[in-house]
Amino acid sequence: MTEGKSRALLAKGDGAKERNATIAFSSQPVETMRGFVAANVPANAQRCLTQAIYYEAGFEPEDGKRAVAQVVLNRVRHPAYPNSVCGVVYEGSNQRVCQFSFTCDGALSRPPAAGAWASANRIAREALAGRVEKSVGSATHYHADYVVPRWAYSLGKVRQLGSHIFYRFNGGLGSARAFSALYSGSESIPSVRMADTPTSGGPDPQTGRYENGLTVAPDVKDRHASSDIGGRLDTTKEWRLELPKAGRYKQLVAAHGDAKAPAKAEPAKTATATAAPGFGDLLTEDAEPGA
Repeated sequence: MTEGKSRALLAKGDGAKERNATIAFSSQPVETMRGFVAANVPANAQRCLTQAIYYEAGFEPEDGKRAVAQVVLNRVRHPAYPNSVCGVVYEGSNQRVCQFSFTCDGALSRPPAAGAWASANRIAREALAGRVEKSVGSATHYHADYVVPRWAYSLGKVRQLGSHIFYRFNGGLGSARAFSALYSGSESIPSVRMADTPTSGGPDPQTGRYENGLTVAPDVKDRHASSDIGGRLDTTKEWRLELPKAGRYKQLVAAHGDAKAPAKAEPAKTATATAAPGFGDLLTEDAEPGA
């Protein structure tokens, strides 16, 4: 998540985690927000909320996913933000700075993994039906714990769930009574610029349109794994990316180099041909499918 002019990062990596730990939690109470209630919620609202949960917290714990949904719905009811789900999620997506990074960093060009998408869709449906994630209260912001955005020091730190740290506005602006905006019920998803993004598989069979993150094919220059979520390595898997040391690399290459053929090779009368494993097979044989 980014936040306009205050998006500048003060730290990244391990240093950021240490710095985040020094930021005290807010002394203001964590209030329980009212459940989202609206008649005839458009299907796009659930789609936009599902996208936010999936691309922002696809492999976070269940409560971390629900907390992201809560932040979106909190913003919908706060006067400082658009009063629709898609309006909140896609705010700034066609401008220099977007509020949710996945809407402008190319993540939507990668089709989602079915299982994680189904989970995000379920959580979105439940949130729009009134379920509340009480742990983050009136939070309207969050960021990953491996960065420290400048705005982290100007807001009230509420809670950390998984790798995300959640914040609320200080004072009355962040109290439950400040969330008084009425839901507009008008939900539209910005069009994908098809001229810039190659497609495959045709339009969504249910809508007849090319939907973000569903039928848009990856760019030919995109080197991410097909199962990569929002450009992030899935660290919940046991497999870890490991590059061999230079010496080990040379040994592996030498072991699979061209062998000198015998002067007169005579074919066996009964032989079964088997292919020797390649170098790539040695590096990936222990990896889980799609890791």
